[in-house]
Amino acid sequence: MLDWDGLRYFLEVARTQRVSAAALRLGVQHTTVSRRIQALERELNTRLFDKSKATGFTLTEEGTRFFAYAEQIEGTVIKAREEVSGQLQTLSGHLRVGSTEGFGSYVLAPLMMDFQRRYPALTLDIMPVPRFISLSKREADIAISLERPQRGPYLCTKLMDYSLKLYGSKTYLSQCSPITSKGHLANHDFIGYVEELLFSDRLRYLEDIVTTDRIVFKSTSVIAQYHALLQGRSLAILPCFMAEQDSRLTQVLNDDITITRSFWMYCHEDLRHSTRVMALWDYLKKSVQLNKALLQGKSGQLQYLHDDAL
Repeated sequence: MLDWDGLRYFLEVARTQRVSAAALRLGVQHTTVSRRIQALERELNTRLFDKSKATGFTLTEEGTRFFAYAEQIEGTVIKAREEVSGQLQTLSGHLRVGSTEGFGSYVLAPLMMDFQRRYPALTLDIMPVPRFISLSKREADIAISLERPQRGPYLCTKLMDYSLKLYGSKTYLSQCSPITSKGHLANHDFIGYVEELLFSDRLRYLEDIVTTDRIVFKSTSVIAQYHALLQGRSLAILPCFMAEQDSRLTQVLNDDITITRSFWMYCHEDLRHSTRVMALWDYLKKSVQLNKALLQGKSGQLQYLHDDAL
């Protein structure tokens, strides 16, 4: 019989990737965590973690498979406790969400802080990165991506369509001739992505609007593009949920240039029984729906759910 405490220690190390961080969460010494992990690996007769100073404790292939079973056991225990006690226990533990860079920084981060306010016993990680999140490597519990996963044991939902528009700084636009047609764009410089380093074809849109010789500044980071645009020397296409929150920027050719893309949210199928994962899942789904106007460029204010909305 596997020791349940051993599974708890294993799950915390897998989620934090650090023995010291796991020990802090569990309220024990780091040497205790190390001993527990070593004992579990001996009991299973397999190595569950690769260990290095640079990356900490990362799951091996066997560890990744065992992680799925351990989370199912954890979810069953939590559900049983809730049903037997007759009331929902305060959510606790740790959650990690991976997301695209702009959405993660400008929408997801403030929403997750609001979620943590509601459930202070939870600790949250957010990974806003310009690449795809690997759930197969357990980089996150929930991923938000530009594309729906084509395969894998995932629970998936379309989060929301969002709009991108052409923007310029008010300072820049006040110094140049009015832009009233697409033909006028040939007189302006642009900011865009480094084409050969795009992680998704869904980010290809600027080439349909302007010739490449007018793109004078490129970055793999949409946040870097946003800050470059604020310098007042060029135009750029940005997600409305970023640009509309900054009064220094204004839309250009609003009726002629609107690009629509989608966000997809997904997690491992085995996490559908995790109370804390599903609580965050439902919160994000409702919060993003509430902010439809922001994502479509019709509002510049992020909205938060009322406390009784969940």
